[in-house]
Amino acid sequence: MLSQEKIARINELSKKAKEGKLTEAEAKERSSLRKEYLDSFRSSFRNTIENVQIVDANGTDVTPEKIKEIQRNKLN
Repeated sequence: MLSQEKIARINELSKKAKEGKLTEAEAKERSSLRKEYLDSFRSSFRNTIENVQIVDANGTDVTPEKIKEIQRNKLN
C-alpha cells in the first residue's frame, strides 16, 4: 500500500486543485501519485479476490472456477 506521506500529498494536491492553484508540475505529480495509488489498490484487491474461498450456508465450496484455477496456478 501507499505510504501515509504519499496519501497526504495526494490529498494536499487535490485540495489545492479545487482552489484552482495547481501548477503544471504539481498536476503531473498528482497524476503520478494517483496512478501509483490506483495500481497499489488494484494489486491489493486482486490479491484478496484470488485468495478468497466462498462457502454457502451448507458448507459447500462455491468458489467460481476461474478463481480456483488462479489458485491452482499459484501453487505450481
